[in-house]
Amino acid sequence: MIGNFFHIPGAKRFNFRPRFYDAEKDHVKTRERMVKAEMGIKDDDGKPFKSSIKGQFRRGMSNSKSAEKARRSSNTRLIFLIIILSLIVYLFFYTDFIF
Repeated sequence: MIGNFFHIPGAKRFNFRPRFYDAEKDHVKTRERMVKAEMGIKDDDGKPFKSSIKGQFRRGMSNSKSAEKARRSSNTRLIFLIIILSLIVYLFFYTDFIF
């Protein structure tokens, strides 16, 4: 019992092999598959081309008008809230107004 009380466990060891991701190679491979699909050439595995949309939504939204409109309305709402809160603080500390 006392031997287990003072026992300090050793460090855990993990069998982790890091992976390397080459974005340029992946882009070239995707473009090749798209061209082959447009030309009607089957892939090596025989499956039709399926687009990888990873990151496409964020890239598309960064330049869109709706994203700019959302940002502008958010900023307007923030300014409006700051004005309202500062007015409440002013009324609370500097006037005799009773809530």
